[in-house]
Amino acid sequence: MRKPHGAAVGARHQVVGLQRVVRSAAVPAAFRVLAFRMWGHAVLLCVQRTGSRPSLSYSSEVVALYREPHVTSSPKRCTIPFVEVRIAVAKVNKYASSESGDTLEAVERPNGGLSVVLADGQTSGRGAKAVSMMVVRKVIALLAEGVRDGAAARAASDALFTEKKGQVISTLNICSVDLHSGTIVLTRNNPAPIFFARGDKADCLAAASEPLGTSRDIRPVITEFEIEAGLTIVVYTDGLVHAGQRRGQPMDACEVIRSLLEEQDPSPQELADSLLAHAVQQDDGRPADDISVVVLRVFQHSGDDVRRMNIRLPISR
Repeated sequence: MRKPHGAAVGARHQVVGLQRVVRSAAVPAAFRVLAFRMWGHAVLLCVQRTGSRPSLSYSSEVVALYREPHVTSSPKRCTIPFVEVRIAVAKVNKYASSESGDTLEAVERPNGGLSVVLADGQTSGRGAKAVSMMVVRKVIALLAEGVRDGAAARAASDALFTEKKGQVISTLNICSVDLHSGTIVLTRNNPAPIFFARGDKADCLAAASEPLGTSRDIRPVITEFEIEAGLTIVVYTDGLVHAGQRRGQPMDACEVIRSLLEEQDPSPQELADSLLAHAVQQDDGRPADDISVVVLRVFQHSGDDVRRMNIRLPISR
């Protein structure tokens, strides 16, 4: 969650109106509100069901109802600037491997938007492919039903742990354009960092993150960005990080991405292709691992309102 908004927490004139909305509209009749606190754009409630212990619950509906007291149905979506999100992918198999252990799929979100799900099964080849497909299909099915990204990631981890008894792991990245919240949500169960650039700031999200399947209490690292023009996000599997290691010159993925963005203003596909080509070159044209790169960039909208998707699938016999 975001840090508490000081003005919202301390504004006494909001409390009376908020209390009225909390008690009358946002909490089911079976509950009673014990306490509440403004928290960014949401409210943290302490509620109690009849005959049970008090518990905390998170409600964004409360603020939406307070800001628009005439609304009696579900709250309106966030206002999003007139922008265009472009996503590109580049993938390559490990050298001399017929199947990639990386699996990537995209799904439309039921409340508006799109999610790209990328998983990398342990090792490579057919066994790793089976693991990553299992993880991706689990996550995709849950997202399509409206389950939140973090919950979908935890469910996939539990399913993998149960199926493989903790003996097999898989990394997972979910990159979601969530039109309901007006944000881009990044969910990571992957030691490999995520690169982002926004305005003059460029950095890597490198907080410690565990892959799926190691235990039953695995939680993802979740980061949110507002949807705004100029935002760039690059997600990749560990094959990019390991590029060049066997010759003692490991690739600094974040630095390479930063230099590519400074030298030019590439399209998402050009950036993904350039990054992948650099990694393959570091491995002397023989990738030591499966490599997948997902690039998301937000631009000012221009042209028509048609959604487009292009797929290129080379087939070699």
